[in-house]
Amino acid sequence: MNPPVTKNKASTFGQQTRKRIFLGLFTLVPIWLTFLLLGVMLQFVHEITSPVINWLTAGIEPSNPGFRFSRSPVFQSLLGITVLLTAFYLTGVLASRWLGRKALELLEDVIDRIPVARNIYKTIKRLADAMQTKSDDFERVVLIEFPTPDMKTVGLVTSTFKDSATGRELAAVYVPTTPNPTSGYLEIVPVENLVPTDWKFDEAMSFIISGGADIPKTFNYEKQAQSNGQTKDAAGLSDPE
Repeated sequence: MNPPVTKNKASTFGQQTRKRIFLGLFTLVPIWLTFLLLGVMLQFVHEITSPVINWLTAGIEPSNPGFRFSRSPVFQSLLGITVLLTAFYLTGVLASRWLGRKALELLEDVIDRIPVARNIYKTIKRLADAMQTKSDDFERVVLIEFPTPDMKTVGLVTSTFKDSATGRELAAVYVPTTPNPTSGYLEIVPVENLVPTDWKFDEAMSFIISGGADIPKTFNYEKQAQSNGQTKDAAGLSDPE
């Protein structure tokens, strides 16, 4: 009778060992991927800001006690982030002024003369403008039937327009992919088929990037019953005219 007991103990020990290994794996992998992504982002920031960083630290002589610190990765990463945020801020200030808007119009006119660059720029610019446009009654995060009528996916409404022949209200919906939301699909969906949500943009992105693990507080899979003429308003869509 002893061998079966020993075998059961060995089996139990093996199961516990595998369970703990997988627990450790799934605990460390998210942490590792997070730091890996942060490292890639910091490296990118350092590369685009290195000319400015080198210019700012050029006056520090090797004999200076702060020379080694100025060359440390931590200092250069922090300085790079500061430079980048400062550049964003100054660009925002300039873009809000008359002179900045005129300079931007001139730059866009130059880009518009470059065949390939103009298409890329216009696409990214329109998506960026759509994402930053927000009001209390304009919810851009919706659910649509995709890729089949029995399934739904998260979409971002980028614009609305009318069918030239029938006058039917249509919406251009960008469907991000998981886990990389920068790639996706563009779907043309009738406004009445949109399922509105009260999700914020960051909640939708977190849900998509996490593969559905980070679920928003509210989730309405089916469209709620609405009175006539309220469908478009509830979806947060307004007539482009």
